[in-house]
Amino acid sequence: MSQVTAMRKRNYLFAVMLAMGLSGCAGDQPKISATFNESASLTGDLPANPLQWQFITATSSQAESSMATLYGNDVAVHYARTNAQHSYPPNSVLALVTWTQQDDPRYFGGRIPGQVKSVEFVFVKAGGGGVPQYSYQQYEGTPLKKSSSQDGPTPNDRAAYLLSQRAAVMP
Repeated sequence: MSQVTAMRKRNYLFAVMLAMGLSGCAGDQPKISATFNESASLTGDLPANPLQWQFITATSSQAESSMATLYGNDVAVHYARTNAQHSYPPNSVLALVTWTQQDDPRYFGGRIPGQVKSVEFVFVKAGGGGVPQYSYQQYEGTPLKKSSSQDGPTPNDRAAYLLSQRAAVMP
């Protein structure tokens, strides 16, 4: 076999391999477009949109098929990430958003937020004599409406629970 014939065979084999490789990239696959998860958005008369705040921590419950994310305003997030105590300074605001879970249609076995179950707010305000004042508000329903609230010098049980959550460790 001559050198020219061997080179032609090598070039032919290269062309066949290249064609096979490129055919795997053909547009036969259905394209998945990005969509916004409308069911997980917050609608209603809320005092603020916690989805625009920073993440503090998250939890999920398989038993209740729910997931929740604790958000905070800048003051609360800075405090949560730099202190182990739970004595948030005045002007701190925490918000826990709880969703039902649903299967992720794009990732087998994945779970994503579904309908909003509730949004809870804890406001820490400066009271007289340096004693903090706490305001707890819960919103439920579609659209979200205030379902309960409590103000006072000590947080109620639910507000105390939210204030006790440790910030997730992030790299």
